[in-house]
Amino acid sequence: MKIIAHRANLEGPDKYLENTISQIEKCIKLGFDVECDLRFIDGEYLLGHDEGIHTIDINDLKKYADSLWIHCKNLQALEMLSQGNNRKILNFFWHQTDMYTLTSKGFIWSFPGNKLSPNCVQVMPELNMEVRDVKHLDKSQIYGICTDYPILLK
Repeated sequence: MKIIAHRANLEGPDKYLENTISQIEKCIKLGFDVECDLRFIDGEYLLGHDEGIHTIDINDLKKYADSLWIHCKNLQALEMLSQGNNRKILNFFWHQTDMYTLTSKGFIWSFPGNKLSPNCVQVMPELNMEVRDVKHLDKSQIYGICTDYPILLK
């Protein structure tokens, strides 16, 4: 089962470290996949949840492609990643409050609290349960879990 560090958080939300290339690299070195928030503004790719803060090169995204789940935060990012070779290499998606969305690699990204299947990534289970109980989830019936607390699941 994949354990995905939400915004590259390891032990809870950290607005100063999340969505930074150094934190993404740290998570990957620890064996986690990473969900990151991406925008494309004025010809630049930018990481950041509420706004684009940290510039990132498309080649860095491709370098870590096997470990990244890219949440496109604006239409321009979705459009840019949908073009050419990007869509074959990168795993990306768009969602707001949809119950489910399909990633470009065919995985079901499930909004918290919804029914799950073997091809689903359960997103932020800690929103519906105590953080300490996340480690007790039945992980055999899903593809992965995206959480701010991946260290708890390792």
